Amino acid sequence: MLTILIVVVHVIASLLLITFILFHAGRGGGVSEMFGGGMQSQAMGSTVMEKNLDRITVITAIVFSATTILLAFRLQ
Repeated sequence: MLTILIVVVHVIASLLLITFILFHAGRGGGVSEMFGGGMQSQAMGSTVMEKNLDRITVITAIVFSATTILLAFRLQ
């Protein structure tokens, strides 16, 4: 039962991680510019939305890594 729960969290984390990575701005602004990320000039640095997107992506990556390690130990 616990393994099934870990797999479900792992799949959700992987889909969210893919989504958040695709939202990141590349050289041309990316998808995040559509939601207000391109309002400030490039000289001012990252916008608040980009910083929050970075934090959410890192948290999702940590959850994904943790579930990967848990699954590795559970399935041995």
